[in-house]
Amino acid sequence: MLELLKSHTSVRKYSDEKISDEQLYELLEAAQYSASSHFVQAYSVIHVKDEEKINKFAALTNNEFQFTTAPVALLFCADLKRNVKAVEMHGKELIGDRVEDFLVAAVDTAIYAQNFVIAAESKGYGICYIGGARNNPAEISDLFDLPEYVIPLFAMTVGVPTKKNEVKPRLPLEAVVHVDGYNEEKYDDLLKEYDETYNNYIKARTNNKKDITWTESMADFWSKPRRAHLKDFIQSKGYLNEE
Repeated sequence: MLELLKSHTSVRKYSDEKISDEQLYELLEAAQYSASSHFVQAYSVIHVKDEEKINKFAALTNNEFQFTTAPVALLFCADLKRNVKAVEMHGKELIGDRVEDFLVAAVDTAIYAQNFVIAAESKGYGICYIGGARNNPAEISDLFDLPEYVIPLFAMTVGVPTKKNEVKPRLPLEAVVHVDGYNEEKYDDLLKEYDETYNNYIKARTNNKKDITWTESMADFWSKPRRAHLKDFIQSKGYLNEE
């Protein structure tokens, strides 16, 4: 299991081998045994099978190649709608506009999805998370009839990889583990060391070679505004409206 966890890579190209609904749903069911805050189980998955919807979904996420070549397309949603129904069954009203409510749903969904990934990879399948589902969340919501309190967080393709990509070197453990308190002073040295490791990897990997460091890529990524529309969209779904 440890080796499996340390072997994860994103898969960009899949073989023609199909995955049956029975196989897929066995993995999705196994993922349901993930941890959940207060056991609210605040997630749903849209299994996209209709070819026309797959094509529209692919365009809305800007990942046409991924979706049109993968045997399985999924959309993972943060979902409190079931909880709305459960609360109404007892004559009460769900108050879900607090930041905590959104975090609970988002974290629950991420944990569930990662459990699914581990289950899928244990069976020899590969996956790719696709954050492009947040590029056009309103249009994706319309495409799949997502109601209030249901937010598309990310998509995922699943299939049998045609090849295994090299595993990216992660940050040194010391950079992410702090003992008895947060120590930011160690970052100067650790990030310089990691930049060298990352640069050596990305210059030598099989595909998409670059001459760049990790901190350079982060500087480029975080210095530009991204998906500024999300706050208004999330609020339109009933979240984050607390006074």
